Amino acid sequence: MTEEKKQVYDESQIQVLEGLEAVRKRPGMYIGSTGPRGLHHLVYEIVDNSIDEALAGFCRNIEVFIHQDNSITVIDDGRGMPVGMHPKMHKPTVEVIMTVLHAGGKFGGSGYKVSGGLHGVGASVVNALSELCEVEVKREGHIWKQVYKKGKPVTDLVVLAESKDHGTKIHFKPDSEVFEETDYDYDTLAQRIRELAFLNKGIKIVLDDERTGKKEVFHYEGGIKSFVTYLNRNKEVVHKEPIYIEGKKEDYSVEIAVQYNDGYTENIFSFANNIDTVEGGTHLAGFKSALTRVFNDYAKKFGILKENDKNLSGEDIREGLTAVISVKLIDPQFEGQTKTKLGNTEVRGIVDSIVGEGVSTFLEENPQIAKSIVDKGLMAARAREAARKARELTRRKSVLESNSLPGKLADCSSKDPLECEIYLVEGDSAGGSAKQGRNRRFQAILPLRGKIMNVEKQRLDKILGYEEIRSMITAFGAGIAKDFDIEKIRYNKIIIMTDADVDGAHIRTLLLTFFYRYMKELVEEGHVYIAQPPLYKIAKSKKEYYAYDDKELERILQQLGGKDNNTNIQRYKGLGEMDAAQLWDTTMNPEQRTLLQVTVEDAMAADEIFTILMGDKVEPRREFIQENAKKVVNLDI
Repeated sequence: MTEEKKQVYDESQIQVLEGLEAVRKRPGMYIGSTGPRGLHHLVYEIVDNSIDEALAGFCRNIEVFIHQDNSITVIDDGRGMPVGMHPKMHKPTVEVIMTVLHAGGKFGGSGYKVSGGLHGVGASVVNALSELCEVEVKREGHIWKQVYKKGKPVTDLVVLAESKDHGTKIHFKPDSEVFEETDYDYDTLAQRIRELAFLNKGIKIVLDDERTGKKEVFHYEGGIKSFVTYLNRNKEVVHKEPIYIEGKKEDYSVEIAVQYNDGYTENIFSFANNIDTVEGGTHLAGFKSALTRVFNDYAKKFGILKENDKNLSGEDIREGLTAVISVKLIDPQFEGQTKTKLGNTEVRGIVDSIVGEGVSTFLEENPQIAKSIVDKGLMAARAREAARKARELTRRKSVLESNSLPGKLADCSSKDPLECEIYLVEGDSAGGSAKQGRNRRFQAILPLRGKIMNVEKQRLDKILGYEEIRSMITAFGAGIAKDFDIEKIRYNKIIIMTDADVDGAHIRTLLLTFFYRYMKELVEEGHVYIAQPPLYKIAKSKKEYYAYDDKELERILQQLGGKDNNTNIQRYKGLGEMDAAQLWDTTMNPEQRTLLQVTVEDAMAADEIFTILMGDKVEPRREFIQENAKKVVNLDI
């Protein structure tokens, strides 16, 4: 080994990061990312501290301001952070909270019995990642203030004035050296704040965006009952009033709200101490087992199910269900890949018992609603049996036929799913060009004739009877609905390639609805893409250029010295207008193409948008179009 390649590894190489330096060095470890998600997480951390005061019974009002410079102010009327000298740290306690990791009233002291914060790092992490942070505390007859820069105090804790009020005000400006961008999205913040207001009934949270003048007040005396009504607001409901149950056992409190709609998908949202447990956990398991048991017992008791009839499955009973489960407990244990699965084993039995007793009482007292829900479950069971037979028939055909793949599929020669991709192409004409222009080694083409079925309005047995959908299921090779297995997928990328017009947009939405409802993991794990064919071809001096939007068209025309008689601009209306070589060059060549990856940041928002766009209610769709019309570009009518 040469001298240059030797590396010293001794005591001098071991770094000790003091105070909040670790947070600034590895921000992603504390807030997930330095992109938009992490930026918005800063607000949630501070708001969660105010919510903890509400859970403890000391806070009723929270205000969140987005200022012109994208700095944030959060004000609450809680007890106010303690300002006295900390017995161990020998500095004001508010300074300890703001500058020391894992310092807070959530670690076995009597500060908070129930807390939404997972690690007690909230305020200190926000402080560390802010170029400026100011704390004002109203407590003990005075207003106290301290200022920090990049996590370090630049003033002492001082008294500003006398005051009989109480509460905490935190103003912070995210550090542009840390975050990729510092522009806050109002809708993203509003969604989480609305959620918190639903989960903590009676609390009032105001979101005020000084950049645009938009201001909303989130205040729901109905709590999660109002939450379920809100989630179902664009759907036809089976019963007007949600089933609401709350109960306490020892140090555990359980709330559930349930309302059925006439749709075919279930939407259950579970929370533990206000934390969205997207991976479920023991509280969800307890809820599901109780619901299945109680409905079957009721159906048997009143003769809706005969003695020899099979029990309804949990899947049947949950068809068209919208539910919110919220549990509050002293010591939540979170598991799973993203620490969003509740693991406390005792919670399952507690939830099962409270839900079982509450739902059973409701059904006995509301026989008409009970019968309509059981009848819906029976219809779901019949449809499930029909879908099972259709799936079995599909499997049997696959085994018996020598070539089980759809006839119109032009498959690729590679058998490695990681390098394979499939284009779902609108129309036979474009499909023919795509087949000729593709790289046959790793690109497969499946032409789709016309618009596929709107799966939002159909049960699975009907969906499986539709040829275009069967072709996709067979080509992908991973099954559908509860049989879907992402490990069996034959293509790493599923690329939707449609015309840049209204019909093309509609087909994209129909396909995305199908994937989201019946192959959700495809979207969640980032396998679905949208191809971006060019909108314009510009020809000048025997050279051709392609523009993918109006801005690019302007830029190209400027480079060419402007538009003149020798410049020919063609506006593409459809993929069929391009020959095989053009389609490859502009839309399919991995070295030149642009693909948009479809992601689902929030399941609740995704469900809402698909319900609005593809559901039966016209009014929400009209409102959505009116609200978003100004954001639309390149819409052909």
